Amino acid sequence: MISRVWHGWTAPANADAYERLLRETVLPGIERQGIREYRGAWLYRRTLPSRVEFVTTLLFDSLDAVREFAGEDHEVAVLHPEAHALLAEYDERSAHYDVLLHPDASAEAR
Repeated sequence: MISRVWHGWTAPANADAYERLLRETVLPGIERQGIREYRGAWLYRRTLPSRVEFVTTLLFDSLDAVREFAGEDHEVAVLHPEAHALLAEYDERSAHYDVLLHPDASAEAR
């Protein structure tokens, strides 16, 4: 399994709107793309003194599935057009990790 990790930061005033965009539009939109090896997402939010950080982790079975989502240069960030107005800063490239352990795998091993 591959984990695609990306960070974005908003001004505190934009944080709720950005979270809503992710929950209601972006993440359901990825699901609707029908990428066969897409396994879902984790969404994290952390409030800092002057901004709010968001981290998304998208899970795929293979790098081929990541490329189906992101394109041939699979590390390039994929941003919804409305996100640009809400984000103060963001990673221009996503990082990809091999998942070595996850909660479902631990439960299966018991």
